[in-house]
Amino acid sequence: MSITICGLLAYSSFAKEDEGGKPNIIIVLVDDMGYSDLGCYGGEIETPNIDKLAASGIRFTQMYNCARCCPTRASLLTGHYPHQVGMAGMGKNLNMKAATIAEILKLNGYHTGMAGKWHLSLTKARENPDEQLRWLAHQADYGSFSPLENYPVNRGFEEHWGVIWGVVNYFDPFSLVHNENPIKEVGHDFYMTDFITKKSIDLIDQFSKDNDPFFLYVAHNAPHWPLHALPDDIEKYKDTYSEGWDVLRGKRYHRMIELNLINSTTCKLPENSSGKKWDNCLEKEKEVAGMAVHAAMVDRIDHGIGKIIQKLKETGQYDNTVIFILSDNGASYERGYPPGFDRPGFKRDSTEIIYNADHPGAENTWNYLGNAWASAVNTPFRFWKRESYEGGICTPFIVHWPIELKAKKKTINHGVGHVMDILPTCLELAEAEYPSTINGMETVPPEGKSLLPLINRQIAATHDTLFWEHEGGRAVRVGNWKVSALRDSQWELFNLEKDRTESNNLAKKYPKKVTEMNALWDEY
Repeated sequence: MSITICGLLAYSSFAKEDEGGKPNIIIVLVDDMGYSDLGCYGGEIETPNIDKLAASGIRFTQMYNCARCCPTRASLLTGHYPHQVGMAGMGKNLNMKAATIAEILKLNGYHTGMAGKWHLSLTKARENPDEQLRWLAHQADYGSFSPLENYPVNRGFEEHWGVIWGVVNYFDPFSLVHNENPIKEVGHDFYMTDFITKKSIDLIDQFSKDNDPFFLYVAHNAPHWPLHALPDDIEKYKDTYSEGWDVLRGKRYHRMIELNLINSTTCKLPENSSGKKWDNCLEKEKEVAGMAVHAAMVDRIDHGIGKIIQKLKETGQYDNTVIFILSDNGASYERGYPPGFDRPGFKRDSTEIIYNADHPGAENTWNYLGNAWASAVNTPFRFWKRESYEGGICTPFIVHWPIELKAKKKTINHGVGHVMDILPTCLELAEAEYPSTINGMETVPPEGKSLLPLINRQIAATHDTLFWEHEGGRAVRVGNWKVSALRDSQWELFNLEKDRTESNNLAKKYPKKVTEMNALWDEY
């Protein structure tokens, strides 16, 4: 369905007269979610609350992230490519001279709050592996979890409830803090996703007590491994995936066609990128159980979104709140990591954690989704998290704003945007200027551009050229041409207008195009 959206660029006078001023802004970032996990993107997982937001807002089909957790978060919050702000790899410090959305909006009269995962500070393990395992299990205290100056509360957020590191035991998370203060104990019924929801609701209540707008960053850990979920949620999906990943990929693909998200002519369904066939799987029961937990984790996120929407309505904030929903990368191929660094070997009470358990989901288990399911839930694309093929870097992206989009039902936007465009968009919505200095240092203007012209269909893409690089995986997109490569591999060339799933490598047919795009890469 193609519907022209107008009025966003002229929202401000309407909002000020009828809705009380500048809009609130909520960014919901989920972790390792597959491109087709949500119901509104073709998935079978029950996500009615997110689906309702999509039905009265906009779904994007070509929104890009940066293939991995830290790079995407850095790009989202600063409007830069991750390499420009100190995030060429994982577990680094976000550059202090890169202004965050929170820092800028706070300077412009916004309340700023965050609930959830930070992962933009130096995460350094103890030199002694035994000390690290005791630290992860809350049996030792070695001070701050990373440099305090790069905690969220010192990067523009008035309030932060969440974790500093990236990986958590969902029932008893390491590095859980309120602002700079560690939260050393949690209740017996603690679950990380519910905690993030509760604190988001609390912050909405807190920020709604005056007339100032607010910015809320809801950064979920789920559905990132370990596969941890609540028993009732797992029960809902215990038999859902018994047909395996090949059937799942096919069913999602056909639903996406029915939803007009993709075109069967220009978007062929490639084989599962893992090369694995369900018929050859020797541990079907365990695999089905693992995928059920992944689905349960996504389901619980949606449950929380419903509560956040309800709170926005109760406080009178719903109509003038812009909500963005996206994922930091594609679903995770990872599997087999043993205890160490950010992975505990035992619980707080010294109970051993069972890795690759037959029945995943509980706190004493530690399981991973794996590449076969990752390829299935990233339907229709190839590959997964970390890689710069579409399965690693293309995210669901939903924009919802009742007072401006209420008459635009189920709009699908095929324009090309990037996560670094979110900061400039927030600044335009807030009528804020990018500062020349931050934290006492000169800033560099962001690479990102506002998404509002893209939303208005005034342009087809926010950038003529886009670049990706993470751990050797790389890509360049110029218009509809894209070169992609795995680590230590040659470029593959694709025309995305005719081949959205990167199935037909044209590198040999058009070597000059590859050379031309490689030159752009070298310059980048």
